[in-house]
Formats: sequence, C-alpha cells, structure tokens
Amino acid sequence: MANIQDESTLDTTTGAGATPGELAGSQRSPEGAAIVGGATRAGNEGPGPRVMSASTLEGDDIVNREGEKLGELDEVMLDVATGRIAYAVLSTGGFLGLGDKLFAIPWRALTLDPENHCFILDVAKERLEQAPGFDKDHWPAMAKASWASEVHTFYGQRPYWE
Repeated sequence: MANIQDESTLDTTTGAGATPGELAGSQRSPEGAAIVGGATRAGNEGPGPRVMSASTLEGDDIVNREGEKLGELDEVMLDVATGRIAYAVLSTGGFLGLGDKLFAIPWRALTLDPENHCFILDVAKERLEQAPGFDKDHWPAMAKASWASEVHTFYGQRPYWE
C-alpha cells in the first residue's frame, strides 16, 4: 500500500507526498491527471511520468488520501474520436476476476504518484461504495451523455468533453 504523507511532510520542491487537495508542485493539464513526486524530478529521461503506456499503469493501486487501497487500475478507456482519455476503470474486490465491482473514474479525478506506483483518488471508501458502478459483463455506455455526466458529477469533475 502506498504511503500517502500529510501536509507537514509535503516536499514543496517536488510535490512528493501531496494529496489531491494540496498538490503543491504538481503538474496538471486542463484535461489530465495531476502528477506528484517524479513529475518535476531533474534529469528525468525517457517516457514517464508525463508520457506512459497505458499497460504500465494497469494494475497500479488506487488509494485514497488516507492511504487506504480502493482497488486497482483495470483499464484506461480512450475516446477514440477525440484522442482523449475518457475514464479509468477502478476494479475492487473479487478473486480471479469473479465478483469484481468496476467503477468509471474521470481521469482528472486521479493523481499519479509515480514514486509509489499508484494513483490517488480523493474519495473515502464509504463514498466509493455509493458510486455508479458496473460489472465486467455489463459495461456502461459512456457515450451516453446522461450516464457520463452522472459519473463526472459524482466525483466533482468537469466532463472531459467540455
């Protein structure tokens, strides 16, 4: 499990230890996830953390600000027509793919912590249980504006297409 630090241990030079509400030193584009820690590291060569393959992110833990594991990043879903990330799929529970509950998470709701190989989602476990979810056999139609808007509203994010 990732070690999410409190504000008193925040490295304001690099943003390491920042929480979603306190992303000093983080980098975020208008459409992307914030990056803390390694995003501003000097001498960073090659891909990552600003440009990464989706497959290197899949399986990363998603934790909340308290450091509690919420699940794992299962998929990164693309809006092929616009070339944007539509949402990330958070997988919780289950065994060998059975009993998993899946959640569409707006990409902007996530903060990448490359040093801890995880994403931070500013939501309590209890609140996540109330989120619009689905199972592996019944994926939602994210292209359906009402469902997509409901997901973005739940996480307090502006829809990526706006």
